Amino acid sequence: MNALLFLVPVALGLGVVFVILFLIAVHRGQFDDLDDPPERILHDD
Repeated sequence: MNALLFLVPVALGLGVVFVILFLIAVHRGQFDDLDDPPERILHDD
């Protein structure tokens, strides 16, 4: 039971940290163009 009192807040804290990092990445435009970079290598310049 003592382990749950420690692990549940740690898991919730990590979840909050990852959500915040995801929102920062979305705000900075990390996921704006997911299709063009993989296809860019196929085109000759």
